[in-house]
Amino acid sequence: MSNFSKTFSSTLGKKLVMSLTGLFLCVFLIVHLIGNLQIFKADDGLAFNQYAHFMTHFPPIKIISYLLYLSIIVHSVWALILTRRNKAARPIGYAIKPKDGSIWSSRNMGILGTIIFIFIVVHMSNFWFKYHQGYTPFVEYQTNLKTGETTTRVLDASEFKEYVTYVDNGIQITQSEDLYKEVYTAFQQWWLVLFYVIAMAALAFHLIHGFQSAFQTLGWNHRKYFPIAKFVGLWGFGILIPLAYVAMPLYVFLTNL
Repeated sequence: MSNFSKTFSSTLGKKLVMSLTGLFLCVFLIVHLIGNLQIFKADDGLAFNQYAHFMTHFPPIKIISYLLYLSIIVHSVWALILTRRNKAARPIGYAIKPKDGSIWSSRNMGILGTIIFIFIVVHMSNFWFKYHQGYTPFVEYQTNLKTGETTTRVLDASEFKEYVTYVDNGIQITQSEDLYKEVYTAFQQWWLVLFYVIAMAALAFHLIHGFQSAFQTLGWNHRKYFPIAKFVGLWGFGILIPLAYVAMPLYVFLTNL
C-alpha cells in the first residue's frame, strides 16, 4: 500500500477528507442560497426559474455539481465509518460521562448528520429529481422591456420544447420549466415546512461545530486567525445561513395561508 493510500485510509486521513469536503459543501451553501433568494422577487418566479436553468445547463456548473454529489456521499460515508470506529474503540460507555467541555453539537454530530442526509434525499426527490425528469409544470413569461411589466401564461407539455428566451417587438419572451411553481406547491404542506425547519436547525448545530473543527483538522488554527473562523462558523454558517434557508419555506407557507 502506498503512503498516499495509507494516509487516506487512516483515521486522520478520513478526517482530512471530511474537512475538505465539508468546507466545499459550505461554499456550495453560500452559492445555492444566493440563487434561492430569487424566490423573494416579485416577478412570478422568472428570476428563480432562470437561475434553476443556469445551474442545470451551464457546463462548468454541471461539472461542479458532480463534485458536489461525490462530496456529499464521501462526507457521509466517512462520517459513518469514523463513528463506528469510535464506538468500536469504546464499546462500553462511560459510567459517568466526562465533563470535557465539549458542546452538545460536537457530541451528536452523527445524529445531526443523519437528519441532514435524510433532508438532502427528501429535498432532491421533491425538486432536483422532478426538475430533471420533466415532472415540473411549464410557464411562459412576457416582459415589456419599456414598462418592465411581466405577465405569465401556463404552457401545456405539448407547447414546451426547451428553455428559450428572445425579444419580439419589445417583448422579452421566456419559456421555462416552472420549478418556482413546484416549490410553491410543495411548501404549502405544513409537515414539509416543519421538516425543513427541523433540518435547518440540525444543519445549524452541525455547522457550528463542523466549520471550526475542519480548520483545526487542517492545521489552520493559528491563535490570531482561528477566532475569525469560530466567529464565521457560529454567526455565518451556524445562524445566518440556516435562518436564510428556513425563511424561504416559511415565507411561501405563510403567504399562502
